[in-house]
Amino acid sequence: MFAVIKTGGKQYKVSEGDTIVIEKLDAEAGNDVTFDNVLMLGSGDSVTVGAPLVVGATVSAEISEHMRGPKLITRKKRQRQTYRRTIGHKQHLTTVTITSINADGTKPAKKAAPKKAAAPKAEAATPKAETAAAEAPKAAPAADAATADNLKKMTGVGPALEKKLNAAGITTFAQIAALTAAQITELEEQLSLTGRFEKDGWVAQAQEFAKDA
Repeated sequence: MFAVIKTGGKQYKVSEGDTIVIEKLDAEAGNDVTFDNVLMLGSGDSVTVGAPLVVGATVSAEISEHMRGPKLITRKKRQRQTYRRTIGHKQHLTTVTITSINADGTKPAKKAAPKKAAAPKAEAATPKAETAAAEAPKAAPAADAATADNLKKMTGVGPALEKKLNAAGITTFAQIAALTAAQITELEEQLSLTGRFEKDGWVAQAQEFAKDA
């Protein structure tokens, strides 16, 4: 079965499953559209010609994409004058796929949307996860404020960084000198200081300052 439809001032002969490029339609890609201007219907040897339209006939389609046509160049000039003008234009187009031709005006039933799979239930923490959480390194306990050291003595530590370390419970050189590798890694991630302990040698500096304290 075929139909001749009119859209965008042009006529197109279409059959179910055809993909055609037409003048831009005001709809989003993926939406369904219905063409009511059906000029002719044909099925085998039977042909119905509209006057000017076939009463009750419609063509349904799905918008595939919006695109731009090839660039067209227009040049203007005036004889015996220096007037020259070049204009370029790309027409907005829409690609549609014909889904059905309806001779009696009935619209095809819409396909049911697939059901969403139920979200998996959160699993209880496994013994391994609980064990890992229990073994996670903890930052060194905060020292008494009265015994806090001047951490700015270390290379690369300014007032702002000293406040960050104090907020994390690091207030003395002895605490820094006693940090394990795991504690340093955790502290660097917490304060966004990746690699700073090793780069600036804070542990070695803290050990020296702790001796003099």
